[in-house]
Amino acid sequence: MRIAQVERKTNETRITLRLNLDGTGQAKISTGVGFYDHMLHHVAVHGLFDLGIEAEGDLHIDAHHTVEDVAIALGQAVDKALAFRSGITRMGYAYVPMDEALARVVIDLSGRPYSVFDAPFVAPMLGTMPTAMVQHVFESLSVHAKMNLHAQVLYGRDDHHMAEALFKALGRALDMATQLDPRRGGIPSTKGTLTEV
Repeated sequence: MRIAQVERKTNETRITLRLNLDGTGQAKISTGVGFYDHMLHHVAVHGLFDLGIEAEGDLHIDAHHTVEDVAIALGQAVDKALAFRSGITRMGYAYVPMDEALARVVIDLSGRPYSVFDAPFVAPMLGTMPTAMVQHVFESLSVHAKMNLHAQVLYGRDDHHMAEALFKALGRALDMATQLDPRRGGIPSTKGTLTEV
C-alpha cells in the first residue's frame, strides 16, 4: 500500500493528513472551511484515495493560511506516498462536466513542479473560501507534489460548478497518473529518475 502521513504545525495552522493512494474513496475531512472540505471530498471520492484531514487554523483572520497549508500537506503526502515513483503511469488527465461547466485537468508526475491555471471565476467567495484560493490550491499542490499540472475550465457560468468540476477532474487525473502499470518495472523516464531535477 502506498500510504503517507504528513503533520504540519506552524503559528498559523496545525494539520494532520493521511493519504492512501490505493484506497476506495473514503474521506474524513475537517478543515473548518466548509466549501474546501466539500471540494477535497470530491478529490478523494473521484480519485479513489482514502483521505483523512484534521486541520485547525487562524480562521478568525481568514481562510487563506488553512487552505494553503492543507494543499501543501496534501502535495507532500502525494510525493511521499509515491516514493521513487517506480512503475507508475505518470501522466493522467480528465474532463469533468458539472451541469453547464466543463473542466479539464492534465498532470505529469514528473518531479518538475509547474502549474497553469485558467478559470473564469466571477464571485469573490465560495462559501467562506475566497475564490482566488482555488488557483492557489492547485499551485501549492503542484509545487509540493512535484508535478506539472494544467487546470482549465473550458466554459461555465456558476462558480461552484466550475470549482467542483476542477476538483473532480483533479481526483480523476491523479488516479490515472498514480496507477501502477504492470508492464513497467522501473521509473517511467528516459532520465532514469523522477525525484532528481
